[in-house]
Amino acid sequence: MRTLFLYAALVLIWGSTWVAITYQLGEVAPEMSIAYRFGAASLLLFVYALLTGRSLALPTDRYYMVVVQGIFLFSGNYFLVYYASELITSGLIAVVFSLIVLANGAFERIFFGTPLEMRLVVAAGFGMVGIGLIFWPEISVLSLADQSVAGLLLAAASVVLASLGNMAAISNMGRATGLVALNAHAMAWGALFALMLGLGLGRPVNFSFQADYIASLVFLAVFGSAVAFACLLALIRTIGAARTGYASVLFPIVALTWSTWLEDYQWTTLAIAGIACAMVGNWLALTRLPQRSLDNDKTGDTSDG
Repeated sequence: MRTLFLYAALVLIWGSTWVAITYQLGEVAPEMSIAYRFGAASLLLFVYALLTGRSLALPTDRYYMVVVQGIFLFSGNYFLVYYASELITSGLIAVVFSLIVLANGAFERIFFGTPLEMRLVVAAGFGMVGIGLIFWPEISVLSLADQSVAGLLLAAASVVLASLGNMAAISNMGRATGLVALNAHAMAWGALFALMLGLGLGRPVNFSFQADYIASLVFLAVFGSAVAFACLLALIRTIGAARTGYASVLFPIVALTWSTWLEDYQWTTLAIAGIACAMVGNWLALTRLPQRSLDNDKTGDTSDG
């Protein structure tokens, strides 16, 4: 039950961040918005740890892996998504990002020797088909004669970085590291990298005091970062990175549900069929969980997530 709660929370929160991020675009450069988001989330986690008496100490012998996690998972992949969104539609990005299920499975196999289950490959296939059907109106007008190829490559690179960030997190969690301390440190490095990259690219260090920008920043920092990434790493620890990655297939569905309410999005027959495919894939990905997951659910996870 705890696993399902974490999974549902992750899907609902990150599905909603698709809407929140749109309020971050405009006056403030993406690099700076990312720095503010993860800087605020890191500060929140440090304060939370101090107030609750949690240790913030991390092993120093492989601390560089915390830096890698911060740069890849909390910074680099976000830049690439922002840059890709300037060249291709959000629907195409969603389709490409659904590949993270396979990327996580492949990298787990390479780095940790975890078998890649055929069931997850089939689930990923259903997920990609489902997302493809939902966003078919955007995909059908794709032309490889323009900048779309560059956009697709950037989106694919973001998947690789996010997945490698997940692998760094797995390595870090394998060293008896508390999730609060780990995310607090890694997010701080991600924010610093974002700031330095922004300065290196000549972006202005500014801030928007518009209510929409501040409200979306608070949501992204508190729920979209501090809470959601705690759910993500707890799930990776419990059911593995490949199964956890399937949540990315469901994010666009939540976002479109919000769009139905806020922007009068009209559901088509293809979109409904796409949801059905995604749900079948979700069922395949989450059923017959490994014994370690069942054991954790029965005994309870004592990590400080």
